[in-house]
Amino acid sequence: MHFVTVNRKSVNPARAPITAISVASNALLCDADDTLKNRAPAPLHLTLPNRLSYGLGGAVYAVKEAAYIMFVLLFYTQVLGLSGTATGIVLSLSLLWDAVSDPMVGGWSDRYKSRWGRRHPFMIYSTVPMGLGFIALFMPPDFVLDSQLWLAGWLLLCSLWIRTALTFFSIPHYTLVAEITQGYHDRSALMGQRTAFLFLTTLLLPSTCLYFLFDEGAGGDGRFVASNYVTYGWLSALIVWITATACIVGTWKFVGHTQIDPKRAPSTPGFLGLWSDFLSTFRNRNFRNVLCYDLGATAAYGITVALNIIFWTYFWELQATETGLLLGISVLIAVPIAMIFLKTVGRRMPKHDIVKWAVIVMLLDLSWPYLLRWFSLIPDNGDPVIFAILVIQNAIFMSFFILRIVAISSLTADLTDEHEAETGLRQEGGFYSVLQFTSKLGGAVGPLYGGFALDMVGLEEGMRPGAVAQNSLDALVWIGAAAIIPLMLIALFFTFRFSMTEERLLQIQAVIARQRRDE
Repeated sequence: MHFVTVNRKSVNPARAPITAISVASNALLCDADDTLKNRAPAPLHLTLPNRLSYGLGGAVYAVKEAAYIMFVLLFYTQVLGLSGTATGIVLSLSLLWDAVSDPMVGGWSDRYKSRWGRRHPFMIYSTVPMGLGFIALFMPPDFVLDSQLWLAGWLLLCSLWIRTALTFFSIPHYTLVAEITQGYHDRSALMGQRTAFLFLTTLLLPSTCLYFLFDEGAGGDGRFVASNYVTYGWLSALIVWITATACIVGTWKFVGHTQIDPKRAPSTPGFLGLWSDFLSTFRNRNFRNVLCYDLGATAAYGITVALNIIFWTYFWELQATETGLLLGISVLIAVPIAMIFLKTVGRRMPKHDIVKWAVIVMLLDLSWPYLLRWFSLIPDNGDPVIFAILVIQNAIFMSFFILRIVAISSLTADLTDEHEAETGLRQEGGFYSVLQFTSKLGGAVGPLYGGFALDMVGLEEGMRPGAVAQNSLDALVWIGAAAIIPLMLIALFFTFRFSMTEERLLQIQAVIARQRRDE
């Protein structure tokens, strides 16, 4: 009995290609010759430099994560004086736009035809604008600083600029894993490279800056000195430009693997076609449950990271250098643990089970330091034991968060194969962009809820650690827990509703091979 029902959808090979990028530069991005579909790409061979180059694309995404997780909320509220609620609303609006633009870019890249493939042209054109956005984000002009409205508008403009440019890079980059690997575990290994660079950069970049750039100086606590953020913006831009260029150059040999027979690509032209691509991914039952899981998990994570820097600064009263060390040590522990797990236990455990156990461990890990504090089982703030506890907690959380990201991203690559077996269409960009769409919808909850929580407990501009009443800090923890725990339980429920084993993937790929032979 076959578990895959092949329901090939008729495709119009005479579809009109989307050519907005080729209009921008016909010299670089011209439409592919019709003979392109008959050109066989070179056999797949991923060397270590190729894998590392692909992984560096995760660092590009991580620069944005580092800025918005660690610094933007603190900078705009506590340094520039924008209200927490206004900051949260603006950041959530930018995330909602990001969620809408992801499927559009994903569908566009699935359909795009050029001699340089479907993915790399988008990555090339996005690199320079992305870096410029980080410079502007942390260097607002003087005329916006005296007005809450203008300052909020500047934050919104910069956030939309950065997130749009990043979408044009990250969605095509993300989809490459489904095009340049086919093996069940090979996809996890390559996605592990991307995720390792993502987390190392997300945490080591702010960790290093907190230790060296935002440390205690002549101007006091460096986290509250506006000029330090200008330097951070330039540093973020340089890292984006260097890592994006290295990723593009290092994966260039795989351009041929992003070019497919037009009959296997979506065919409905225009915006209606992009919307149709978006909706078509929901036909896959596994993928629908993955998306429901991801909404809950990313919403919980968004609230956690939005409040973490506040908790570390005010609840645990860590100095900037201690926060930097906390991030650095925990990620240097977490990444090797996650990679070792993937190479050992992960080789014997299905991806859906990895996701399931990761959610359970993260849910338990979030609460135990706060329970120890409320039951007076740990020393007061300032004792080295507090720092050690937070390192252990964060390292555990990061290890299993990395595992759940790798597993769900790799499983999505497998689902693109399942989708092709069922429909005859190849839509890697559609699947990954919809996954990003739901992730960002969930992530939009974080800054919105975080900003609301700051205003609710009365955490105002310029307040220093030790100056906030303990009952306000306790209330902030409870406000966070009231949202995070239910969302994590929702995510856990949906982990029992999707699955993909290595044996099933091999059967799916055999069906695809027969379909292509019969064409």
